[in-house]
Amino acid sequence: MIQAYGLTSNPRKELPPAVDDVSFDVRAGRVTALLGAPGAGKTTALKLMLELQQGRGITYFKGRPLHRIAHPGREVGVLLGDVPGHPARTVRGHLRMLCAAAGVTARRADEVLEVVGLVSLRDERLGTLSRGMDRRLGLACALLSDPHTLVLDEPAGGLSPREARWLYGMLHAHAAQGGTVLLTTADPKEAARSAHRVVTLERGRLVADQDAEDFARTRLRPRVAVRSPHVVRLAALLTKEARTAHRSVEVVHEGGNRLSVYGSSCAEVGETAFRHGILVHQLADEIGDMGPGAVESPVDGPEFADEPQVPDEPHTPDGALGPDAAAHCSTPADVPGQGGAESTSPTPAGASHEAHPEPQPPAAAGPPREVGALKAPVNAPESRVMSGRAPTAAVRPAEAGAPDSPPSLPPPISVRPAPSPLRPLRYEIRRAAGIGTGFVTGAVVLVVSALAAVILARIGHTPQARLLAAWPRELPLPPAALGAGLLGALAFGDEFRHPALAADRGTVPRRLGLLAAKLLVATATALMLAFLTVGCDAEVLYIVYGRELMQVPMDWLSLSASWLGLVVGCAWAGVLAAGVFRSTTAGLAAVISVPVVVVPLVQKALAGSSVRMAAGLPLRLREVFLLQWPFGGERYLWAAARMIAQPVGGALTLSLTALLCAYLLTTLRSRVR
Repeated sequence: MIQAYGLTSNPRKELPPAVDDVSFDVRAGRVTALLGAPGAGKTTALKLMLELQQGRGITYFKGRPLHRIAHPGREVGVLLGDVPGHPARTVRGHLRMLCAAAGVTARRADEVLEVVGLVSLRDERLGTLSRGMDRRLGLACALLSDPHTLVLDEPAGGLSPREARWLYGMLHAHAAQGGTVLLTTADPKEAARSAHRVVTLERGRLVADQDAEDFARTRLRPRVAVRSPHVVRLAALLTKEARTAHRSVEVVHEGGNRLSVYGSSCAEVGETAFRHGILVHQLADEIGDMGPGAVESPVDGPEFADEPQVPDEPHTPDGALGPDAAAHCSTPADVPGQGGAESTSPTPAGASHEAHPEPQPPAAAGPPREVGALKAPVNAPESRVMSGRAPTAAVRPAEAGAPDSPPSLPPPISVRPAPSPLRPLRYEIRRAAGIGTGFVTGAVVLVVSALAAVILARIGHTPQARLLAAWPRELPLPPAALGAGLLGALAFGDEFRHPALAADRGTVPRRLGLLAAKLLVATATALMLAFLTVGCDAEVLYIVYGRELMQVPMDWLSLSASWLGLVVGCAWAGVLAAGVFRSTTAGLAAVISVPVVVVPLVQKALAGSSVRMAAGLPLRLREVFLLQWPFGGERYLWAAARMIAQPVGGALTLSLTALLCAYLLTTLRSRVR
């Protein structure tokens, strides 16, 4: 179950907090709807519960706060907004990538695809999915690790009635198996149809916490919707006839030519209008919402005639939520109480305006809240719950196994970064191979390198080493190094642009395990690109010009080490820079800045005047390291030292060291926060 205590968001400037001291609970085996008009604080409350937004309060998921759960993704499935992910990634590839992040087997992706009915669309791209298919994919992502709790923000928003029925059926099936489901909605009738319990928010405050039966009885009252150019006269006549007949009829003027009549029927209102010669444009039986937080429906919405209808649940009261609950005429339900609606006549005889105060909470729960009253006829015994409110979770007795009651001042909520993938290397491989950007980049690099090598050979005056690398002196870096740097920058840049990994837990994590996986994959990609580039250039040169350009240089070992070190270093620079600056562009700029900016600065620093010179340093280093390395290892060590001593090699080493220190500093700072 979920227990939320004292959820309060931080106020912005002089505005009141979006959520102010909200407490409620969500029981296992039931679907709970968090109801409220747009701007009532529903999404903010969810973010406070999930520790995605700073504020105060505490939320227990099965008795533990979210930050004390080792693997939150396995306990709580979250869907906030659209499914984030690279639009070019396939549905199945996206789920398999999230499987590695959640630490579950890859076949789980196929299982949830079958559950949500997306097997036929598993090879479709995320960017081509419709709204309904995107909602199905979001539910699949939430169910991927088989969580006990589901937290969904407007899951049926924008769905067709058929898709909405399917979605709510899935949520009820999850709850029937003992799971906990919390969803938000702005439609009172949808909340009554789809949930077992309804928690209502208005302007960031809790105003009702009821079972669906009580909610439907006290807030979804039958009414007659009337449109007429003479609403004032018709309202006065209806009130007069109700007072004469000693009937409890409430007439509410909605503004303009709209009128809502409670306690009457279409036949009675129509007969009154006919007898007095009043023109009527609309006359329909509807279900209206008289409670706080009512949402006004559009007047001429085209979707009213085909509303989502969920099969009757055991808690659905007859006449309120069944298929015959409302006979729609030509417009949806117009909700009273919105936009300053006022009654056109005094309350009829027998009507009650008494306020039923909220039960007093114990002292530990803080001072009681103010309670407003609702209007209802006294001759309707099923509508005696006028306040529409029940004791909140903060004032209920503590249940068995539940944590102790919180103090009067709730603890602060700190935003924590997303957890690192449980299988970072597998996650990174699937992330990199799931889209065609890497393959396209590699193909472009090979083509450009081959063309550049042919042109350089035709011009002449180019050393063979630069010819095989397709690296003219006029360019700061060869195409292979630029391509490796771009792929390295995309490794972290895509994480921040399409944060599929941290969709429900805040910012993209900066963990050393994830960094090591990205560096390892970037290294393998860079080595493959370096070998393919040299091989393709050599083959093209042989085909065009023959064997005269295919001679192996004498110092091929040191040249190969320098070439591989350059390409791998550029890939690492792209990864680290994109991770520090959260941008692919910044990562690629860091790669280009090494030969353009860092190398001239290093050369200028070394060329400056100095009192002492380091003459004979290589000879003295040889005297210090007189140890004989196995298998001639001192030669490789000396080759590495020579490579670093080169201008580009030294500048690249210096840049990598600075970027790695910046990344570690950023990681430590986020952990301290």
